[in-house]
Amino acid sequence: MGRDAVTGWVERYEQAWRTQDVDGLDRLFAEDARYLRSPYDPEPLEGIEAIRGFWVDPTPFTMTFDVIAADGQDAVVRVEVQYGGDKPQEYKDLWVLRFGPDGRAELFEEWAYWPEKTYTASEDA
Repeated sequence: MGRDAVTGWVERYEQAWRTQDVDGLDRLFAEDARYLRSPYDPEPLEGIEAIRGFWVDPTPFTMTFDVIAADGQDAVVRVEVQYGGDKPQEYKDLWVLRFGPDGRAELFEEWAYWPEKTYTASEDA
């Protein structure tokens, strides 16, 4: 997967998320994909059905991204999301992705930060 292919995947992900197209997630994720909501997620989502169940969020948002690296089946994407609604929230996130030969994600790992979580190393973490 080169940068252009990763960019296309993220654009399709954003469109599916924006339109809440959970039925279309099988075009983005492999059937047995693993989705880690953090690098130390004790219970990663296993399989497309688990991802569908987690993924629905009708909160309006804006999103920007930049593909930082794309090397073979692996990619890293920097993402910024601004949620609207009653409780506005922003996130700066790194996505670590591994793609299968068919261009669907086999691994999706998030490293998310927000204004109240500016770093991970603390006594309160």
